[in-house]
Amino acid sequence: MVRLDDAVPARLKTHGTTFEVLVDPDGALALKRGEAVNVEDILAVEDVFENASRGDRSPEDDLQKAFGTTDALAIAGIIIKKGEISLTAEQRKQFIENKRRQVIEIIARNAINPQTKTPHPPARIEQAMSEARVNIDPTKSTDDLVKITMKAIRPLIPIRFEEVEVAVKVPATYAPKAYGEIAAFGKLNREAWQNNGSWIGVVQIPAGMQTDFYALINRLTKGEAETKLLKH
Repeated sequence: MVRLDDAVPARLKTHGTTFEVLVDPDGALALKRGEAVNVEDILAVEDVFENASRGDRSPEDDLQKAFGTTDALAIAGIIIKKGEISLTAEQRKQFIENKRRQVIEIIARNAINPQTKTPHPPARIEQAMSEARVNIDPTKSTDDLVKITMKAIRPLIPIRFEEVEVAVKVPATYAPKAYGEIAAFGKLNREAWQNNGSWIGVVQIPAGMQTDFYALINRLTKGEAETKLLKH
């Protein structure tokens, strides 16, 4: 269930009657795209309405006639998939902005400039998106929007998704406590514990997350760890 204050109406007109349910807009749009979503999780109220703003519930006879059932969850799924998600202008604007921020964050964390092998700052990605006039369609998934954005901004800035391997040597003083967080940051490809208690590992991470990775290592080892970016 979602909070009533965060919900918007999903509306379907059929059999001469309007039916509405109150839903989380993000989850409802995901369901419309065919993603696996639990209808119960995106409803604010497990009821079907003639007019949700007034709280007027639909008569069971109308539900049976239009949907062949009175089960609110089953009906809600049909309304969301076949109907319209009603967003105010302000809600739509905020929804699109949130999607835009998600796209920028994903690209910034996973992409690099292949010429310098360094990440692009989010501000540079955002500027390229503006110059390329990238349209954030709220009905599309974040993954699709990232693909659309990457295609649009490649002619403007050198960019590609890439993963890198970083070799890390952690002194024995910090190794037992630091190991878990370092290994969980990415994919641990190789590791070895040394006789003196130090730990050596090779961690595969999205190229755009190098700065975050080095910051984590410095925090865990007080700057005493050794790192090396491995070249392929």
